[in-house]
Amino acid sequence: MRFLPVLLVFISINAFAQSYSAKIAKHREAYKQDFITDSRSPLKKKDLENLHFYDADSTYKVLADAALLQNEKVFKMPTYDGTSSDYYRYAHVNFSLNGKKLQMTLYKSVVLSANPVYKDHLFLPFTDETNGKTTYGGGRYIDLDSKAIANNQIEIDFNKAYNPYCAYSEGYRCPVPPEENDLQLAVAAGEKLYTGEKKHRK
Repeated sequence: MRFLPVLLVFISINAFAQSYSAKIAKHREAYKQDFITDSRSPLKKKDLENLHFYDADSTYKVLADAALLQNEKVFKMPTYDGTSSDYYRYAHVNFSLNGKKLQMTLYKSVVLSANPVYKDHLFLPFTDETNGKTTYGGGRYIDLDSKAIANNQIEIDFNKAYNPYCAYSEGYRCPVPPEENDLQLAVAAGEKLYTGEKKHRK
């Protein structure tokens, strides 16, 4: 019977992996449906077959320490169409991933903050060593909620990293991830390269 505790642990871990994978699969299905319902979307239903993702991996879900920033000035975050959008730095987050200690910055959009629906939205754009190889060369984004910060911590799930619209089409104002969010490691989680033909927005 000495093997029973080990077996129970294995079953428990396997059940967690399956339930986590199911959770991420549900998230991705909702993500795909948003392309169909969003009038500004660059993709149609037939294009969704060209979306690809890494397998769900809970090691890329981290609990980060969050340090809120005070009296931050608004700055202009460049976009890939040559313009810019107004943001301010909201918090620094510190965490470990694949054995590396990392720091990133969370941002708030000035425009979105004025909208009651998005007043708690936090923006986490980043680049990493997969860009231009297995993921979009311009980096990826993660959406977070300021209400999710509890006891000075927030969960960041890189399995939910997604491509900006610029990965699929020209003609969108996609923010360029600031250099301070350039991760010196490969984040093999979230959305991969789009394999469809790049569109041109009218």
